[in-house]
Amino acid sequence: MVDRTAHLPHGIRMSSTVSPMLTSRFIVHPEVAQALGSGHPVVALESTIVTHGLPRPQNLAVAQGVEQVVRDQGAIPATIAVLDGFIHVGLTSTELELIARSETASKATVRDLGGLLLSGGLGSTTVAATAHIAHAVGIEVFATGGLGGVHREAAQTWDESADLQALARLPIIVVCSGIKSILDVPATLERLETLGVGVCGFRTDSVPGFYLRDTGFPINLRMDDEAPIAQLHRLRREVDDPAALIVFQPVPKDAELSHVEHDAVLASALALATEQRVSGKDVTPFLLDYFHQTTAGRSVNANIALIMSNAGLAARVAGALSRDEHNVTGLGVDPGGH
Repeated sequence: MVDRTAHLPHGIRMSSTVSPMLTSRFIVHPEVAQALGSGHPVVALESTIVTHGLPRPQNLAVAQGVEQVVRDQGAIPATIAVLDGFIHVGLTSTELELIARSETASKATVRDLGGLLLSGGLGSTTVAATAHIAHAVGIEVFATGGLGGVHREAAQTWDESADLQALARLPIIVVCSGIKSILDVPATLERLETLGVGVCGFRTDSVPGFYLRDTGFPINLRMDDEAPIAQLHRLRREVDDPAALIVFQPVPKDAELSHVEHDAVLASALALATEQRVSGKDVTPFLLDYFHQTTAGRSVNANIALIMSNAGLAARVAGALSRDEHNVTGLGVDPGGH
């Protein structure tokens, strides 16, 4: 029998039972653990989109659908969340339903994880927390909807997503549909550059904006296939680049909101958020919910279309990365470049 535990990240070991693999505060689903041990492609999925990004009960069907898309493309999905004082990497169907139906799940970024573990509470993971956990267990590819960033009026509020700082120190691939258009897109792009976070466009020359395919800002590096993305990630690792590589893929064209509708709804949403004194990590869910209510479901459809599309691309990138690593190790070359 092949000893797959030797290939797992430091401190992670395969359980000898049928129960999920447990080490310290991490519970890695057996299917995910086996995939990591054998070099099979794995895609991390965030849970905040399930608890805070989509309306119930539609969110559960979407979460299940996203996992199926990953499987259909030949990879193993690993939805990440915090349950009962443990970080779960890969959820059972019961656990996925639990977080989807919860109306009290906390939205947890990296700094919130310790408190959630202490309290034993239920928490969904943001881009920052999901990327952090994925990297900790050895998952290199992560699919999400839109990227957090610098909030509008940040010059006065100092409101900036923890996603940016996290991605500056986590060398993983993040597939998303651009910076959330409800944020300050140019300021976020400037911060990404300052922090050294890599950016490329998948079959696009412009930065997408979540509900919008084009924010009007150019992307200097374009990729038209999955294999070069995997190769770029490998090269960044070889030169010890500590930051993430963000792959921007626009929302499917038939699901995009018109710029006129988008701008009008956003102006109203921002005014209402100011009036109700919504701040901090509550801003994004508030604005997204306003979009959902105001656009007669069109923003929800866009959100669903883009996360499904991103999950598929992430799975193909993970597959390309797995093949690339197999080819490199088959030649007797250390994939870490050491």
